[in-house]
Amino acid sequence: MTALPDGFARPVAEEGISGRLTGLVQTLRSHGLRIGTGETVDAAAALEALGLADRERVREGLAAALLHQDGQRAVFDPVFDLYFPLGVGAPDGTTTGGGDAEPDRDALRERLVAALATDDRALLEQLAREAVAGFGGYGSGQGGSDGWSSHQTLSRLRPETLLARVLAALRAGPAADGDAAFTDRLEADEIRRRIEGFRERVRTEARRRVAERRGTEEIARRAVATTADRVDFLVAGRAHLDELRRTVHPLARKLATRLAARRRRAAHGAVDLRRTLRGSLSTGGVPMRPVLRRRRPARPELVLLCDVSGSVAGFASFTMLLVQALHDQFSKVRVFAFVNRADEVTGLLTHGSTDPVGLGARILGEAAVTGWHGSSDYGTSLGEFAERHLDAVGPRSTVFVLGDARTNMSDPNLPALRRIAGRARRVYWLNPEPRSQWSTGDSAAYAYAELVEMHECRNARQLGELIARLLPV
Repeated sequence: MTALPDGFARPVAEEGISGRLTGLVQTLRSHGLRIGTGETVDAAAALEALGLADRERVREGLAAALLHQDGQRAVFDPVFDLYFPLGVGAPDGTTTGGGDAEPDRDALRERLVAALATDDRALLEQLAREAVAGFGGYGSGQGGSDGWSSHQTLSRLRPETLLARVLAALRAGPAADGDAAFTDRLEADEIRRRIEGFRERVRTEARRRVAERRGTEEIARRAVATTADRVDFLVAGRAHLDELRRTVHPLARKLATRLAARRRRAAHGAVDLRRTLRGSLSTGGVPMRPVLRRRRPARPELVLLCDVSGSVAGFASFTMLLVQALHDQFSKVRVFAFVNRADEVTGLLTHGSTDPVGLGARILGEAAVTGWHGSSDYGTSLGEFAERHLDAVGPRSTVFVLGDARTNMSDPNLPALRRIAGRARRVYWLNPEPRSQWSTGDSAAYAYAELVEMHECRNARQLGELIARLLPV
């Protein structure tokens, strides 16, 4: 691997910094980051001011110029590593992962133990490159491999099994006496952090090698995780939900501003045609002074009916938190949850934590949302809501139903939904499944969509757009 004195791989210098910066910005935009022309100009100025002597300083300078939130670093860092790589090709003295010779696995693990014990980051970078080159290659394409896999590399090397050996090396080293104040648990947590850092270096190296073969833009688009607000609710993990939780209140403030602006525009009222034409008689039939209908300053009511079962629970919990943060925009907000029974959870939402996972657990533990089994039953739940809680819906109410409309082969109970829609001002159904999966298997989505307006709502970005457009004013 040939590295330049400035710390960047030779292609970066040969292809031009401006082209790399432009590609970086375009890829970040494709992953949902809002980066305008001004931020791009600032990034170019930062590059000119910082120079290329220190790659990590360039990383931090570009991040400061282009990003607006800390959570965006999870997208920025891997994309930066692809457009501004530390090296090219295989490291010196290693195979390309497809030949007959294979590096000594035990020897590499020994070197990894020493590097983790001393937290030698330069050596960890080198070992990650050697591990991917030696163990990550698959196939037998031109150059010795069709590609490189971080999963295959880590499966062969198994760095997570080195915890005990690294702890032993750490305690036996010359700095052991100075570290005596730390507990065993803190030392173990620190080593786990270092091991996870090495695993991330392996992933970065594998992406870099594949990008050299298949193109930087393609790999940056396909192999880098998108921002949390673009991750589908049905596959979002705890980390994504935690990130979304931190965006609830900023998103609510933005939506509240939009709703207030819509309310101000709507307060002027529509043109009263009859009174306008009557007034135009004094000007020869020309409507010089339009007369507007006066709107009564009454805020609408909002009712949420949320499926909190299975993977849909994360979507429902985040939406409940978002609507609760918008509580001041409505005269009344009532929230109902169901699995196969419907129960009101407005009190739990108002006085509870802002953690989506904790909210879901409280609802399942304290509200009567399940009966004789734990599977969702839309027909029974809609029927119970129509029988017991229909007084929550009135002519000023807008009802949002949150769920995937999968009935587990039970009766969808369309008459119950028809009763709810007959009393409400409007009813919207937000479905977290892709439209292509509606009414497949046990889904009754299109049957419900004949009665109420159903929208695909797969991620937080779509949810924010729908809430801004559909919430009544």
